Formats: sequence, C-alpha cells, structure tokens
Amino acid sequence: MMKNMPPARELTISIDGACSGNPGDASIGVVIRAAGGGFEEKISRYIGRTTNNVAEYSALLAGLRRARELGARVISVKSDSELLIRQFNGQYQVKNEQLKLLYAEAVALARGFDTIRAEHVRREFNKEADLLAKEAITNYRRANRTAAAAGSSGVEESPSSTGQRSG
Repeated sequence: MMKNMPPARELTISIDGACSGNPGDASIGVVIRAAGGGFEEKISRYIGRTTNNVAEYSALLAGLRRARELGARVISVKSDSELLIRQFNGQYQVKNEQLKLLYAEAVALARGFDTIRAEHVRREFNKEADLLAKEAITNYRRANRTAAAAGSSGVEESPSSTGQRSG
C-alpha cells in the first residue's frame, strides 16, 4: 500500500523474515518510510519453504529493490537479525552457500545507493515488519485450508503434472 511517492530520496527500510519450522513456511515483512514522513509502503509476502536466514535476506533484497525503484539515494536498513546485519556490514563472514548468493545480490544492490547504513535493532523496535512477515504465513495457510476444504489444491492438473503423456 502506498500513501504518496517519497518526498525525499532518503528512506528507512525495516525488514524481517519469518519461518515456521526451520526450514519451513517462510515469509517477509518490509516497511519503507521516507525520512521526515509523508511516505510509507509495506510488503508482506509468503516466499515458500526455506530457512529463517534465507527469509531475512529475502526481506532485505525486497526492501533494497523497492528503494531502488523509488529512486532513493540514502538508505537506512533496520533488522532484528544480528547475523544478517553483521554479515552485510562485513563483520561476519557468510559461510552458507545459499546465503552467499543472497549476500552478493544485496551487496550489488547496495552499490547503487549513495549511502547505505545497516543497523541491528532489538525485536521490540521491529514489531511492524515482524507482524507483516507473520501475517503472510498466516494468510498463506488460511488460503490453503480454504482451498483444501473446498476440495481443491489450487493447482490445476495437466497431463505433464500427472505423469500422463499425450499423443
């Protein structure tokens, strides 16, 4: 949901990834605000089954991509994931192969901004992004329960998906 285009080129991006089980159903929550107010946008999205750390990086990437689309030049990222922030700031090495790819993408996106700061915040100061991430998992599960109760998987079968061949 977008209120207005940002009046300034400086944005704060609060991010969170959620995972129910690890790995498990995962989602992201992102809150983007212009410095000085006047603009706010929120992203709440189910991203599939993955780990919590992948969800955290996915939230970062979604926020950075959207900030780039909005023409932001100065970015402040806030996350309650100390691991992500320390890796992004170069304080910790990224050892996991899957996270290395996401980290490299985040660093490449970051180079497109004049200034980027990444700051670890306590969980209680990241409640809005956390709630958006948790809501995405809840909404995904609710939609699947509704589809199952209606007798539909939500996916139409085609000859290739049932193993049958035509012709």
